[in-house]
Amino acid sequence: MENRFNRLLAAASIDLTNEQKQRLLGYVTLLDKWNKAYNLTSVRDPQEMLVRHVMDSIVVNPHLSGTQFIDVGTGPGLPGIPLAIVRPDSKFTLLDSLGKRIRFIRQVVHELGLTNVTPIQSRVEEYSIPEGFDGVISRAFASLGDMLTWCHHLPKTGGRFYALKGIISNEELSQVPEGFFVKNVVELNVPELEGERHLVVVEAKK
Repeated sequence: MENRFNRLLAAASIDLTNEQKQRLLGYVTLLDKWNKAYNLTSVRDPQEMLVRHVMDSIVVNPHLSGTQFIDVGTGPGLPGIPLAIVRPDSKFTLLDSLGKRIRFIRQVVHELGLTNVTPIQSRVEEYSIPEGFDGVISRAFASLGDMLTWCHHLPKTGGRFYALKGIISNEELSQVPEGFFVKNVVELNVPELEGERHLVVVEAKK
């Protein structure tokens, strides 16, 4: 698996330390182990997890601004844990309403020694921090309109929303609520992943 991971990283022009690689591979090992009992992801093959979960998450890193992020509807920690590993100087709050997912994330944080991840079990509407976040990230969480409606209170002034999407339609982009605008739509390159991947960056109007 390590050889394949190195090939994927090279194909995506991503340069990581050996420690970061080992932590990401360790995350896949833990996800595979827990998945058998807790059904955390529909992806069963660890080799596929490398592509569809780890690579799909870390290709977003160059497009993030700031140091304080929240991953809403994080599930088993995606994209928050891979991003926290490749972005050690940033802090990530991982939010999910399901206890089994948060228990898994706590175990990952403990076993991998991640000091920049805070798992929180809560509904997104009921959670906030006084200072706000630089970035609100979601992956397969909701439609763009719903994400902005439910998470509008989370970013600080000038903070951004980052929605990881597959195919992105003009219809979905046009349904951005009043008070927001789409700043950018980035086509993401995920080696060996079938289908399109996009990152939609949204800001609040000043």
